[in-house]
Amino acid sequence: MRTTVGIIGAGPAGLLLARLLHNAGIDSVVLESRDRAYVERRQRAGILEQGTVDVLREAGAGERMDREGLRHDGIELRFARRRHRVDFPALTGGRSVMVYAQTEVCKDLIALQLKEGGPLLFETEALTVEGADTQRPRVRFRREGVEDVLECDYVVGCDGYWGVARSAVPDGRTFERTYPFGWLGILADVAPSHDELVYARHDRGFALLSMRSPSVSRLYLQVPADTDADSWSDERIWDELERRFETDDDWSLRRGPITQKSVTPMRSYVHEPMRHGRLFLAGDAAHIVPPTGAKGLNLAVGDVVTFARALTHRTATGSEDLLDAYSATCLRRVWQAERFSYDMTTLLHTAPGATPFEDRLQLARLDRITSSRAAETDLAEAYTGFPIG
Repeated sequence: MRTTVGIIGAGPAGLLLARLLHNAGIDSVVLESRDRAYVERRQRAGILEQGTVDVLREAGAGERMDREGLRHDGIELRFARRRHRVDFPALTGGRSVMVYAQTEVCKDLIALQLKEGGPLLFETEALTVEGADTQRPRVRFRREGVEDVLECDYVVGCDGYWGVARSAVPDGRTFERTYPFGWLGILADVAPSHDELVYARHDRGFALLSMRSPSVSRLYLQVPADTDADSWSDERIWDELERRFETDDDWSLRRGPITQKSVTPMRSYVHEPMRHGRLFLAGDAAHIVPPTGAKGLNLAVGDVVTFARALTHRTATGSEDLLDAYSATCLRRVWQAERFSYDMTTLLHTAPGATPFEDRLQLARLDRITSSRAAETDLAEAYTGFPIG
């Protein structure tokens, strides 16, 4: 089998890259180890930056997003029983974000790929990337029990931290931080208790009020990293959420049936460089951020847009300048997102063993954001998205 770009992984990064290349007249093949049903129900991110929304629209994948997604023009910061709304459009010249789950993005991109794109091979396990430092890299894969080889001009690894692409980059340098807490996340069949996301800093720990739709709530509690989700009863979860979202006004938390609960670890990770020869890393294969900043999916989009632009430029001009700059270009955005995600995490979470001095510093930082337009603008600009490329 032969193609121009071999894409490992059919998450949002790999699927969007295939779509961008198709629109540019460049052929690709996508290899995905899981079946279609698994990919379309895999729960992950739900916040799309303005730039991600724009890219999906331009790629022809925004119709259902615009119909069913929830545009949000701000978030609420909640601390010391106080509430403060951050108005994104007023602070950023009109930018906003969209609540639209990663599962839905994948469904839209899969439908487009199967209808008019190149091969999308589910239940196809990539085994190794060979010859990345040659002009003809190869992906050795297994499909229906038979091993085969995909010959490419370029390989893009969108297969996550545990995938084969990252391990094929020799002599890389890694930077990482593991946080001593996680998020206990729930899905509940109840209308959201607020029309925008609420980020709450509380002495008992962080809480986040989010949503998947007008009738489904997504909420999170900071818990110890080794927490077993099943050890928390539904009543205990709702009671703790009420405590952490408490305010001095008449706001109340709606309760409903919890349909899913799980614990998400909190981690920061960057792999440098993001390229070796003709193998390029994108998304979680190259970087991971704690979910506090809502950056993971959006960073992956930035990576594949950068690669697609660079290869389109190479096809049109013969110049490899943008391909050669891929890693440095992506990493500038990645490190800004890492910085913002770290700042939001340390701003809002209660660290084990935190001293009263550290608690007061958190409150002072929140006071600064809510009383200074410059500080508030910095948060709004980062949350709605850093420039791509």
